[in-house]
Amino acid sequence: MTYIKRVALVTGASNGIGKACAQALAQAGWHTHFVGRNIENLKVAISELPLNCQNHAFIHSVDVSNPEAVQALFDQVVTQSGRLDVLFNNAGINQKVATPDEVTTLDWQNIVNTNLNGAFYCLSNAFRVMRHQQPQGGRIINNGSISSQVPRPSSIGYSATKSAISGLTRSASLDGRPFRIAVGQIDIGNVESAMTQRMTSGVLQADGSIKPEPRMDMSGVVQTLMAMVNLPLESNIFHATVMATNMPFVGRG
Repeated sequence: MTYIKRVALVTGASNGIGKACAQALAQAGWHTHFVGRNIENLKVAISELPLNCQNHAFIHSVDVSNPEAVQALFDQVVTQSGRLDVLFNNAGINQKVATPDEVTTLDWQNIVNTNLNGAFYCLSNAFRVMRHQQPQGGRIINNGSISSQVPRPSSIGYSATKSAISGLTRSASLDGRPFRIAVGQIDIGNVESAMTQRMTSGVLQADGSIKPEPRMDMSGVVQTLMAMVNLPLESNIFHATVMATNMPFVGRG
């Protein structure tokens, strides 16, 4: 019997990139699990879907930095949908602009707990589910950010955690080969969202100046992610970068 139903889980789905990508998956017919901390925002995200898509969209209010809650989440997904085919490991937080000596221990721990530990907890549990389900396998896509490649000034916590995501991607990609688990990464730069609104009025550059930066429409991110998830498991876009064409990235500094 041919397997037809496709199941996806998106973290950080209450707004921004996660919301847009989860909605796109649901509208493409995927059984989509919207995961975030703000349950009211998650409800709004699903209410914006066409009515015929809402019956295969599911809400989970979970803090990904809590390992027990993450394990329970993945167990619930399997109970509700039977399996997991795609994890978009997207949840993350930013930090205030600060030099290393200005970053408090609490600030450091908060960003590491969400951006790195939370990403690992989700990846680990997705790996567990995908390894043991039948048919075996699935796809994990980590949101790395272009800061995983080139940092912004005064962003050591964000840049360090996003660089670590690249290590997660490489290691899990290697470990996933025997189990038909394809692991890739999408690095996103300057997409229109609440997180990047400040860029329109000016952000700190490597030369110390403050300059506005161009942003791209969210559709560029959604189309890139959908290209990745729609590949057969025998193919993998290992690392994709999608960014506003004129943003200062190549040659930054």
